[in-house]
Amino acid sequence: MSLFVNELGPSDAATIVFLHGGGGAGWMWQPQIDALQGSYHILVPDLPEQGRSTDAGAFTMPSAAEQVAALVRERAHGGRVHLVGLSEGAQVVVQLLASEPRLAETAVVSSALVRPIPGAGAMSSRGVLKWTYRTSIAALRNVDWWIRWNMHGAAGVPDEYFTHFRESFRTLSEQGFVDLMAANQAFRLPDGLGDVTSRVLAVCGAGEYAAMKASARDIADAIPGGRAYQVMHPKATSLARQHNWSMTAPDVFTAMVRAWIEGGPLPERLVEMPRA
Repeated sequence: MSLFVNELGPSDAATIVFLHGGGGAGWMWQPQIDALQGSYHILVPDLPEQGRSTDAGAFTMPSAAEQVAALVRERAHGGRVHLVGLSEGAQVVVQLLASEPRLAETAVVSSALVRPIPGAGAMSSRGVLKWTYRTSIAALRNVDWWIRWNMHGAAGVPDEYFTHFRESFRTLSEQGFVDLMAANQAFRLPDGLGDVTSRVLAVCGAGEYAAMKASARDIADAIPGGRAYQVMHPKATSLARQHNWSMTAPDVFTAMVRAWIEGGPLPERLVEMPRA
C-alpha cells in the first residue's frame, strides 16, 4: 500500500516533491527532473491508482495527501520540503498543506480546481464516468491514433512522450478513472489553510477556464501570504497545453519553480492576479 517513488539528486540537497496530473505518472516531470536533479534532492511519486502505484489503495485527496506526507517524513531532507503539483497533483498539494500546515517550506500549486465548472456536474456522476471509461478508454485502449488524439487534445502532452502516455492510458483501470475524476470534480478548499506557514504560489494559464482562474485566487486568498499569478501563453496555445505547461513550456515552468524556492524574481510571463 505504498507509493512508487523515483528518487534522484544529491544526498545533501533540499528536497522537492513533484506531484503529477490525474491519469499520468511521474514521467510527466521529466523536463523538471533533467533541469533540477543536479541542484536538488527530488522525489517523484506515482499517485494512487496511477503509474506504478496501482496497488497503493483507492485515490482520494485525503489518502493521497496522507501517503505523500508519509513519504516526506521518511525520505525528505530535514523533514520539510518544497511541494510542486500540477492539476490533480496540485489539488493533493492543497489538501496536504491543509492537513500538514508546517510540512512544506514552499509550494507551487498549478491549476488546482477548487470550484465547480459550470455544466460539469451531471458529467461527474460515477455512473456517467463508468460509461465514459468504457466507451472512450477501455474500448479504444489499443488504438494508437485515438490515444494520440487524447494526448494532444485532452492532455496537451508533447509527441516525445507518446510511449509513456500510451502506457498510462492503457493501464488506467475503470475504478481508477472513476475515483480520479470524481475526486477532481468534487474537490473544494479544505479546512486548515489559514494555518499554513509555507510560501505558496498558485498559478494557472491566462486562457484557462474562469473557474480555474478563480480557484487560483481562492487558494492564494485562503493561505496567509499566498500569491496568485496567471501565465501569459502565446495566443495560439490550446487550453490543454496551457493546463499542462510543465511539459509544453518546461523552461518557463522550471524557472518559476527555481525562483519561488530560492526567492528570486519570477519569469516575466507570470503576471500577478488582482485581488477580487
